[in-house]
Amino acid sequence: MLKVTLALTFLMITFTCLAQDKTVQELRGELAKAIKKEASDTTVKTWKTGGMFNATVGQTSLSNWAAGGDQFSFNSNGLLNAFAFYKKGIHSWDNNIDLEIGYINSTSLGTRKTNDRIDVLSKYGCQLFDHMFLTGLFNFRSQFTDGYTYPNDTTKIKQSTFMAPAYVIVAAGMDWKPSTTFSLFLSPITTRWVIVRDDELSAKGAYGVDTGKTSRNEIGAYLTATVNREIIKNLTYKAKLDLFSNYKHNPENIDLFMTNLLSMNVYKGFSFNVGVDMVYDDDVKTFGKDKNAARLQVRQFIGIGYQRKF
Repeated sequence: MLKVTLALTFLMITFTCLAQDKTVQELRGELAKAIKKEASDTTVKTWKTGGMFNATVGQTSLSNWAAGGDQFSFNSNGLLNAFAFYKKGIHSWDNNIDLEIGYINSTSLGTRKTNDRIDVLSKYGCQLFDHMFLTGLFNFRSQFTDGYTYPNDTTKIKQSTFMAPAYVIVAAGMDWKPSTTFSLFLSPITTRWVIVRDDELSAKGAYGVDTGKTSRNEIGAYLTATVNREIIKNLTYKAKLDLFSNYKHNPENIDLFMTNLLSMNVYKGFSFNVGVDMVYDDDVKTFGKDKNAARLQVRQFIGIGYQRKF
């Protein structure tokens, strides 16, 4: 009798434990679902971040080559773009930075720079109505290292360096953003500083700065448009257009700064790139027969390299 009682007691305890364990598991499952649902309902993604790195290289070497040419040449170019976009309610804050530098080295010419750019853009806006924002803008543009022109193979003339020139723009205006890939900002009243923090260039009055001075303030109208769009799969177009008219001096001569990059991802990060950059600044008078005229500056490049988006 005692054995039967003990056996029944053991079976009851086992059954009760199994039932409780099943109940606990069900409660845990329901709790997990509730927590997951609550997180998805209350969490709002306010920041979008990312960017792109692009590196291109090329090399040529000749030995006993009847057609002639440099015995050796090597070229390289690197581009880094990073962005951080904030959007919550009627408020938005767009931040973008472009860094680019390129060199070519050959046996006859040595090492020369082919590209050099630092471009930082930040815009904070308050939405007024569909796609239209009342916006404040800050833009800084300069370069990393010394830049030269070469009248002949043995002579070089210093034309630029870091913070010489540098352009700082502060503006308030309207920003039209019909999509996440395009923006058009227009300001009728903009202040711009042209900075030349180099004694040699300052003494020449380079970039419109008075001789011996290191900066110049301008008031004018400003327009900037940016696009960063995937046209089709693996084909991306990135561009920026800046226009500035100085009310204080020759407002009809509009300064232009434009970059264009068309990039196609060919295979596992390897890309084909085509780019065209254009600059016109009425105060950069280093061209023409007498080296005293402004001209449209154009840079074009084609390359195959490695591209990484993140």
